[in-house]
Amino acid sequence: MSNKEKVIALLDSVPEYKMGYLLAYLQGLTADEEADDAYCERLWKEYRDDPDPDKDREYSLEDCKKEWGLA
Repeated sequence: MSNKEKVIALLDSVPEYKMGYLLAYLQGLTADEEADDAYCERLWKEYRDDPDPDKDREYSLEDCKKEWGLA
């Protein structure tokens, strides 16, 4: 039995509530790496070229907790 056949046979024993996890994992395995790389590259360029002077400002965890009302 091939690995593919084993996987297909195992699907019958996967509970329905776990199918979403399995689906997400399989989609990740079959994702188009080139498209993903291009998307990430575009995001990086958008961030790098953003003229906002505060884009690189750092915030401490304590400051964030205070702002969000968690401190």
